[in-house]
Amino acid sequence: MSQRPSGRILFIKNLFVALLTTLVVCLAQAEAQDGAPPRRSAKGEAASRFSRLEGQRVHYKSYGKGTRALVFVHGWTCDMNVWRQQIPAFSNRMRVVALDLPGHGLSDKPQINYSQELFARAVESVLRDAGVREAVLVGHSMGTPVVRQFYRRYPEKTLGLVFVDGALRPFGKAEDREKFLEMVRGAQFQMVVTGMIDGMLAPIKDEQLRAEIRRTMLSTPKHVAVSAMEGMNAPEIFRDDKIQVPAQAILARSPFWAADTEQFFRSLAPDLEYQIWDGVGHFLMVEKPQEFNRALTAFLLKNKFIRK
Repeated sequence: MSQRPSGRILFIKNLFVALLTTLVVCLAQAEAQDGAPPRRSAKGEAASRFSRLEGQRVHYKSYGKGTRALVFVHGWTCDMNVWRQQIPAFSNRMRVVALDLPGHGLSDKPQINYSQELFARAVESVLRDAGVREAVLVGHSMGTPVVRQFYRRYPEKTLGLVFVDGALRPFGKAEDREKFLEMVRGAQFQMVVTGMIDGMLAPIKDEQLRAEIRRTMLSTPKHVAVSAMEGMNAPEIFRDDKIQVPAQAILARSPFWAADTEQFFRSLAPDLEYQIWDGVGHFLMVEKPQEFNRALTAFLLKNKFIRK
């Protein structure tokens, strides 16, 4: 006849199981933050990873394998989730990396200067941490000058650039931009930013999606939003140096774009595929994801970044 374990033995056994479970959880969290290969959930979602730039953590997720990747860079006060309808469409064709720029999403948000230069170096820190040597970079809105600055600093790592409703030169007059920045810096910040965000999101018909993006943008700390907007207006970001890699521009038709926008884009990027879409707003990859994915796929195929 077997003997039942004593209460003391059961206590020790349960304690051991609890400690072991805690250890497994801690190791998994350490992996996500310290550079070990990401783990996927049952649904295939990549685990969070963090690169480091000057002591600050930059959050990203990586899908697939290989040293060549398609990299998605979000815009002002957004995060990687604006690309949620692109990631699964491309992660079965090539490696995909999406990140939260410093100050955004799950990345650290210290009181520092959020310049386009910082953002470009943050992208490079992510690629280095992920083991990516070459990338096609897709930048939405503010992400456009970010990926262009990345190309300036790391041309050997840049296969191609995709500009999604983002500018390659400043809008309007310098004095008007400075007046707007003064309002953003001051007590009117919440009113001005809320109105601007609501205007950008108005064309999105899915109320839940619109509310989610709005919530993300308004949750970005003021010191990040103001500094990043100042960075977008820095004159050195809009130098007219040439872009000598394959490029694609997909813009939403808007009165903000001058009549010579296509001509100007082509003057900077000789190997440019230019599209301007009607019936969409600033977040065109969210509003028309299938059309956007087809356009991006055609660009990748044309330049042999992916295979048929």
